[in-house]
Amino acid sequence: MPKSIQPYLYLTRIDKPIGTWLLFWPCAWGITMASYSAHLPWTSTLYTIGLFGTGAVIMRGAGCTINDLWDRNIDKKVERTKVRPLASGAVTPAQAVAFLGLQLGAGLAVLTQLNMYSILLGASSLSLVATYPAMKRITYWPQVVLGLAFNWGALLGSSAMLGATNWQVALPLYASGVCWTLVYDTIYAHQDKKDDVKIGVKSTALRFGEKTPEFLTAFSTGMISMLALSGYMNDQGPLFYALSVGGAAAHLAWQLKTVDYENTADCWSKFASNKWTGALIFSGIAGDYLHQIMI
Repeated sequence: MPKSIQPYLYLTRIDKPIGTWLLFWPCAWGITMASYSAHLPWTSTLYTIGLFGTGAVIMRGAGCTINDLWDRNIDKKVERTKVRPLASGAVTPAQAVAFLGLQLGAGLAVLTQLNMYSILLGASSLSLVATYPAMKRITYWPQVVLGLAFNWGALLGSSAMLGATNWQVALPLYASGVCWTLVYDTIYAHQDKKDDVKIGVKSTALRFGEKTPEFLTAFSTGMISMLALSGYMNDQGPLFYALSVGGAAAHLAWQLKTVDYENTADCWSKFASNKWTGALIFSGIAGDYLHQIMI
């Protein structure tokens, strides 16, 4: 890999794919639930999942570039982030803006493969992506904005398959994802809480403090409840309730019972384990869908 390209790859966090998984899973849930409800062929479902997977890689990278442009001066003061390309000077702001243009162009190329309803719905999420970094300077609840942005795929996946969003299914699924983001990103934010206090960055980790376990238990309950409601509204089968609802509930319970909020490595480990939470949810949805195709 040419050395001139390496800083740009690092800017996209390609070495840490957990962010892409967290962006991708709500898309895959929404797509497959829509296919299940409308009895759509597996070929179109698989194609759309692949398209959204490509989009997740591109747009997660674009989100990281936007975030690092906003935070380049802050990142210099945080031990964990001071080596990022913009903070370290490996990439200049002008170079990052030009690279962002390429990323957004690639993302638009993926988005335009969808129907017009979905193109407009997808484009409307960009305001959330662009403003999230600023929220860390304004409110102790930036994770809410992150959740609204990261789970947009639950709405978009539905419209991509059906031509318009099935709100009675997609909206509780979206709410479930937002609650999920509040859980995993609060755990993530505990890594930097000491530095954040010094430099004035806000987060739910600081807002919740010692009451973090109680807050995250409440959000986990909200996530599972909204997930179950979405499945009920979609007439999901038993695999959804056993694997998606039951599996996610068990995994979240394990995270909250074992996480050490004072241990940076453990916070990262629990945060990264949420790719399996997303996979568990998908397994039940996909299981119901495959059973439907086979009978």
